[in-house]
Amino acid sequence: MFRVAINGFGRIGRSLLRAFFENESKHNFNIAAVNEIASIQTMGHLTRYDSTHGKFNGSIEVFKNSLSINGSNIKVFHHKSLDNLPWADQNIDVVIESSGSYSKRKQAESHIISGAKKVLFSQPADKNVDKTIVFGVNQDLLDSSDEIISGASCTTNCVVPVIKIINDQLGIESGVITTIHSAMNDQPVIDAYHHTDLRKTRAAMHSVIPVDTDLALGIDRVMPNLKGKFQAQAMRVPTINVSAIDLSVLTS
Repeated sequence: MFRVAINGFGRIGRSLLRAFFENESKHNFNIAAVNEIASIQTMGHLTRYDSTHGKFNGSIEVFKNSLSINGSNIKVFHHKSLDNLPWADQNIDVVIESSGSYSKRKQAESHIISGAKKVLFSQPADKNVDKTIVFGVNQDLLDSSDEIISGASCTTNCVVPVIKIINDQLGIESGVITTIHSAMNDQPVIDAYHHTDLRKTRAAMHSVIPVDTDLALGIDRVMPNLKGKFQAQAMRVPTINVSAIDLSVLTS
């Protein structure tokens, strides 16, 4: 069994923990620690009751410095920066970086310096990470020497396996992708200022909003043989879950 820590207990971090404990017997690792700035009481409550995925059916107990999930003790820390995280003391093998605040190799190296052996970004990372992997497409590239990898974006994981099948069977000359994506927590509930995007000042649940996407870049990284063949655009729509991708390709 190897030991996993989760850094960032938001949408992805909580979903990861729930998925693990709902299928615990199928895994050869343990979730040993979580680092999250929110209070431990709030962490327990949001894990137990999820507006999107419903109530967690397992047992959850909240203690001063830990959560007990289905009888398994998980240490909880509240470090606001990546400096001096207690991964060495906790004998952590892999950190899942799911805070959404970091995407650069140098930032991930802070986890290694703190004692973790490897880091997995739950989102796209910069080009300096060892690998960007989409299972079903390029997982054969993984090597035991890799320290910092990215699991790519949700949309890349959605569309790239389909693109691979089409390209393997028919060949692809070019393609256009439109992502229809649920609202995210960088959008306001009601009209409010946004630090980078005027469109995102509009209320998330009352607007269809075009946003920038690096999906085409993500495809290039995972399938370099298709580099430059895709254009991508994205729309945020007023739902809290379920997204879709419209894929049009010109085959060889």
